[in-house]
Amino acid sequence: AGVTRTVAVYSLGGTIAMTTDPRTGGVVPALSAHDLLAAVPGLDGHGIDLRVHDFRRVPGASLTFDDLVELGAEIDKVLAGGDVDGIVITQGTDTIEETAFFLDLRHGHNQPVVVTGAMRNPTMAGPDGPANLYAAVIAAADPQLRGAGVLVVLNDEIHAARHVRKSHTTSPAAFTSPGAGPVGRIAEDRVRLASPLPERFGPLAPAVRDTRVGLYTVSLGDDGTLLEAWSGQCDGLVVAAFGVGHVPQRLVENLERLAVRIPVVLASRIGNGPVLTGTYGFPGSEKDLISRGLIPAGDLGPYQARLLLQALLAQEATPATIAEKFAAFAH
Repeated sequence: AGVTRTVAVYSLGGTIAMTTDPRTGGVVPALSAHDLLAAVPGLDGHGIDLRVHDFRRVPGASLTFDDLVELGAEIDKVLAGGDVDGIVITQGTDTIEETAFFLDLRHGHNQPVVVTGAMRNPTMAGPDGPANLYAAVIAAADPQLRGAGVLVVLNDEIHAARHVRKSHTTSPAAFTSPGAGPVGRIAEDRVRLASPLPERFGPLAPAVRDTRVGLYTVSLGDDGTLLEAWSGQCDGLVVAAFGVGHVPQRLVENLERLAVRIPVVLASRIGNGPVLTGTYGFPGSEKDLISRGLIPAGDLGPYQARLLLQALLAQEATPATIAEKFAAFAH
């Protein structure tokens, strides 16, 4: 008690920072990080020193890998200094589950990085941005979350980057962790942990080359024509398959040919639960596809699997290393 904690806040834009554009009547990112914090009642008096940075002012959908690499480098530099206890990032919710996982793969410090945003913009009745930012700052300053990596905090819930999903288009309770549940919650201005901190897999090495990883979603009646279009267009491919890892039989030969040339990762389009490795044996089943060289994604959803494969290929990881890294997510 009485010890000042320091939290650095980086604003990237998104719904949390939006206000009405008089020309179009729609909302656009326009509020600064200082504007956002000014709308949060009650942060004074918690002994938290805030260092505020306007980093970007874009919708979440327009964030790029370059934006995140630059943000990660800035965070790394700040945390290496040792005088910041945690980081808060505010951004659009469209891409939070991907940006949080992207940053977590590269985060090598003990201080937590907390990503938050808003489902209701500031012009609406009951905007959730101020409450989410309040909870995110409380979480980032809490010593209990040291070593937790990158977390997502909305609706007073704390989620691990590995498990979090945006599971509703409009609900303030959109962010969930299927199969795992939240790490904890914020109540009475403090973190209440509900489970052990998420297991970390160590920061990946920096990228040494640009890579393109495709995402192909299997659907009913798929004849494989669009799958063929990926040939020669990417350095790696994630297949979001049916159920536990199944595809139509007519896709099998195309996938086997692709897997000879590039890493092909087998994920489930469901995004909740693992890809299996040894239960079904028919042509196009998970056993069949893995025997043909596809790499199972464990319990990673297709969006996270794409980010992990991209990060591994960017550091020129061998096929054996890629398979080993994905195997670590199979529990």
